[in-house]
Amino acid sequence: MIDYAVQEGVGVITIRRPEARNAVNPEVASGIEAAIDQMEADPLTWVGIVAGEGPVVSAGADLKAIAAGQADALQTKRGGFGGITRRERTKPIIAAVDGPALAGGCEIALACDMIVASRNAVFGLPEVKRSLLAAAGGLFRLPRTIGPKVAMEVILTGDPISADRAYTLGLVNLLVEPGEALNAAKALVARITANAPIAVWESRKVADAALTSDDETLWRMAVAGFARVAQTEDFAEGPRAFIEKRAPVWKGV
Repeated sequence: MIDYAVQEGVGVITIRRPEARNAVNPEVASGIEAAIDQMEADPLTWVGIVAGEGPVVSAGADLKAIAAGQADALQTKRGGFGGITRRERTKPIIAAVDGPALAGGCEIALACDMIVASRNAVFGLPEVKRSLLAAAGGLFRLPRTIGPKVAMEVILTGDPISADRAYTLGLVNLLVEPGEALNAAKALVARITANAPIAVWESRKVADAALTSDDETLWRMAVAGFARVAQTEDFAEGPRAFIEKRAPVWKGV
């Protein structure tokens, strides 16, 4: 149900359950967590992408699994819902959204660092329509991303927003034509992997904490991150490549 493939330093995680609208069941949750484990452990994989097979990225939790008493199994110990929404990690992940990302599917996208979407995409948290709660991060990540007023509209009505509106509101980084989300995500990855990986990871750590930590904590994190980067071989390679007027060759060490 989860396919994980490494392509030129990119770990592509694909939910392959199109017959069930890529709904998250226990196998999907454990599979995503295992794929992130593999990505984090591989020094040659610098960035990840999450995508879904078929016309729906993910419809969220598998209601049949919930009805069967498997709600807890839709979460993993370290990753939370879908094996990703509460997962602490080092490497950035981009969501490639080429269709509806609803309920838990939207929360999976929100848990990623960036979102690339086609005009086929819609985003929503329709849980209130079924007397449920968006408990996998959507209730606080969405307001932080698109602002409290519009997020409240999405959350309380349960109505989705279009890819165009999501792009205007800053939820989506890149908006592309239908069928191009994954290719556009890979192109964005190429822009990231042109940079020094450890500098990228340390920068991500501080930026990720920017909306939830105080300035003093963020200053400490930035100083510690710089010190970590300064200990790497790439720290010398960057200035050297600039002086020699060539592209840097990053080692990630």
